[in-house]
Amino acid sequence: MKKYSEMSKEELLKEKESLLHALEEYKKMNLSLNMARGKPSVAQLELSMPMMDTLHSEADMVCEDGSDCRNYGVPVGIPEARRLMGSLMEDDPENVFVFGNSSLNIMYDQVARSYTHGICGNPPFSKQEKIKWLCPVPGYDRHFKITEYFGAEMINIPMNADGPDMDMVRDLVENDPQVKGIWCVPKFSNPTGIVYSPETVFAFAALSPAAPDFRIYWDNAYCVHFLYDDDHPFIPEILSECEKAGHPDMVFKFASCSKITFGGSGISAMASSKNNLADIKKTLTVQTIGHDKMNQLRHARFLKDHDNVIEHMKKHAAILRPKFELLEATLDNELLSRGIGNYFKPKGGYFIAFEGPDNTAKETVSLASDCGVVLTGAGAPFPYGKDPDDKWIRLAPSFPTPEELEKASEIFAVCARLAYLKTLTA
Repeated sequence: MKKYSEMSKEELLKEKESLLHALEEYKKMNLSLNMARGKPSVAQLELSMPMMDTLHSEADMVCEDGSDCRNYGVPVGIPEARRLMGSLMEDDPENVFVFGNSSLNIMYDQVARSYTHGICGNPPFSKQEKIKWLCPVPGYDRHFKITEYFGAEMINIPMNADGPDMDMVRDLVENDPQVKGIWCVPKFSNPTGIVYSPETVFAFAALSPAAPDFRIYWDNAYCVHFLYDDDHPFIPEILSECEKAGHPDMVFKFASCSKITFGGSGISAMASSKNNLADIKKTLTVQTIGHDKMNQLRHARFLKDHDNVIEHMKKHAAILRPKFELLEATLDNELLSRGIGNYFKPKGGYFIAFEGPDNTAKETVSLASDCGVVLTGAGAPFPYGKDPDDKWIRLAPSFPTPEELEKASEIFAVCARLAYLKTLTA
């Protein structure tokens, strides 16, 4: 197939005319397709419906420590839920607090707590002159929204194939005391699918921050979300590595079951050092008398342990894998074969990040919207929604049916081609 860069002006204009005609035909279909957010599909949600039978009117509602899960109390989470989440996060249950349904909520609370009361005796962020936050890009838009909301100055950190640019991270963290945090999604990163290498993890653990209240926000959102049963990438456990390096308090880890069981109705957890958890507990005892222990008990009895979770996630992978492969085939055949764009083929997670030619992302998203295909806004994978090159688009293949995804992928490819042609023929 001839690449656009090899075509004459006349050939490009002819191709452009053909794609404009295809676009008009799509518009007539009155489609409503969505590849914007990484929501589990109906088929995936069905996998966890048996969990609803674990608690019923005759069920024992008492957890391992003797607490009645129907009542108040146990703000740090019931023992079996702490053990379950600890197994997913590779942490001792004693280092784990279990919260409500959303890990994003925990992250927001932790940043808010840092602004109002500080971290481990350090001055509140609100009393400090300026706060800076490191943001690996492309990254997770909702992370960036949290630090934007609290007024932090966010700094783009380029992502390499093995994780963030650690030379840049090291220089900023070790030389600027205003740098207070960094967002990280270490396994199947959102949206690229990149997995941090062991060397990257060791480099994080070896950091010597200029600010005593600098923390790594380690979002293990996709820790067990593999696509291939025989390919589960390993990364070293960050908390223990930080402890070995003499920085035991440098990390907050987060995870949830939102894409394991029910989106928005899972359980979430935070793991950290004893010092950090003791500091957090001061606020927690004021903030809540306890989270939803019935849901914690339900999850612990259904998911049981790490091995059982892995078997459960194989069922998710069987549903997700064909969707990813369908989207990847479309990108390969319709775009990359024409010399348009690139992407990192993920082995897990929920997204594919398409890197198109410069100055095409906004136009591609707009054209797709005109055809009834909703995509994440161009610029979303960057702080303040500003992609400096206007080229990254996050694609989420999980929610549509295979038939819907096939059509949405086809339309996306046409729109990406047309957006590029517009720049070539301008």
